[in-house]
Amino acid sequence: MSVVRPLLAVVLLATALTLLPAAVAVADSAPIEDYAAYEPPTRCSPRDRVGTKAVARWTVRRFGGGFGGISRACTDSPSEHHEGRAFDWSVDVRRPADRRRVRKLLGALFAPDAAGNQAALARRMGVMYVIWDDTTWSSWRRFAPAPYLNGACPSRRECSRTLRHRDHVHISLTRAGARAELSWYRRPRRT
Repeated sequence: MSVVRPLLAVVLLATALTLLPAAVAVADSAPIEDYAAYEPPTRCSPRDRVGTKAVARWTVRRFGGGFGGISRACTDSPSEHHEGRAFDWSVDVRRPADRRRVRKLLGALFAPDAAGNQAALARRMGVMYVIWDDTTWSSWRRFAPAPYLNGACPSRRECSRTLRHRDHVHISLTRAGARAELSWYRRPRRT
């Protein structure tokens, strides 16, 4: 009887650990990056950056949806797309499956790791901010959701679905993230 209880406890603990999500069960040994400050676009160099491509591929492979592109031709309005450090993920707020995909992505980006670091994945990737469905999550605000209205829109009612980010998710990276210089890029990833 005295051997059965400790053995049962070990079996139950082992079973419980196998049920935890992999991101929570395994701690990343690399020091985590701090929350990123806003890095405004300063030049036009529309070339897809290696880190931005990695985040885009990971997002589409892991969650589905479509690849909406990275770089854009230069215009008078500055954008991280002009520096190759923003990715548009094609999903539509009108589709329940796409809303679930976005919730899963946001959950993965902003979840704590095994060491308790909040928004661990977003910080390791160099996510500067995310925009989706009239909402933005910014690193400098510790990814707390906030209402979003594009500067070109007088009101939500007078704004297109695209400018409201209702037909895609916009993910902007820091320069270090776009260059793949942070901890997430230095370790093997599962799709």
